[in-house]
Amino acid sequence: MSLSGLGIFHTIIGISAIAGAIIGFVKYGKINLATRSGKLYFYATLVTSVTALGISKHGGFNAGHVFSLFIIVLIAIAFFLFSNKKDSKKARYFENFLLSFSFFLSLVPTVNETFTRVPIGHPLAKDIKDPIIGQTLLALFILFIAGSVVQFVKQRKINREVASLHVE
Repeated sequence: MSLSGLGIFHTIIGISAIAGAIIGFVKYGKINLATRSGKLYFYATLVTSVTALGISKHGGFNAGHVFSLFIIVLIAIAFFLFSNKKDSKKARYFENFLLSFSFFLSLVPTVNETFTRVPIGHPLAKDIKDPIIGQTLLALFILFIAGSVVQFVKQRKINREVASLHVE
């Protein structure tokens, strides 16, 4: 199945969103909206989610569209917390979680579409019920949970350091 012009644009922007998230996780341990990689993730994810609403290989409104709308809501809330709740230590926990959760959710259709299309002519999976897709998503979910715990611990340490600076 070939991609439409919108599908090609969606894929390119989606890859840049993934790159922004991975760079953020490697450099900062999170998607940090104050950085270039965090901004890339936010805006590319927004564009990718909006363009996904115009794509449907099954016709009509489907689960992929619901994922896109939910991801938009998650990143919008995270952006609100980042922009309007700068002094709230608790907001950082939610911001980190929402951005990581949006990234995990964006990987669900990414894995499904990639595994059922690549390599061209002999894709890794026949359809979305193929075990390799389920196993990959399970591994990504475990990484998401582990990463969220690490982010929580790291944020707690940052919050304590900031609090101790204000006490002195």
